[in-house]
Amino acid sequence: MMIIGIDPGLARLGYGVIRVDRGTAVPVCYGCMETRAGTRPAERLLEIYTGLSFLFDRYPPDALAVEKLFFSKNITSAMGVSEVRGIVLLAAEQRGIPVTEYTPNQVKQAVTGSGRADKAQVQQMITRLLHLGEVPQPDDAADALSIALCHIHVMR
Repeated sequence: MMIIGIDPGLARLGYGVIRVDRGTAVPVCYGCMETRAGTRPAERLLEIYTGLSFLFDRYPPDALAVEKLFFSKNITSAMGVSEVRGIVLLAAEQRGIPVTEYTPNQVKQAVTGSGRADKAQVQQMITRLLHLGEVPQPDDAADALSIALCHIHVMR
């Protein structure tokens, strides 16, 4: 089973691909798709859509786990993230990929056992759980891996 976790963002979208092999989570790849500030919003969204399409075609997922948007003090940032989430949902729906959304607290709870864990604790746990040599960088990629791990834990 292949799971892709997505940490949506307009400037930087984190992704993490995890394969579940005989009950063990095995990292396949992770990283970020970045768009340039100052570029037209529609162009940035198209760039993200194209990148997601390539990712979904290269690593066909059985499920997609996406961070649920929570209240943001910066309305401009929240709008951009909402637009990106729409692109993610569209790309998944076009391919028939089931999508599950998780709040940051649900992700923290599933990965560390505490919904109040800080970012460093979550990163250390995914490093251990996925047997990585170091904490995944940048943070958006680490967040995406934790979202995918959350889905795996919830599905068990």
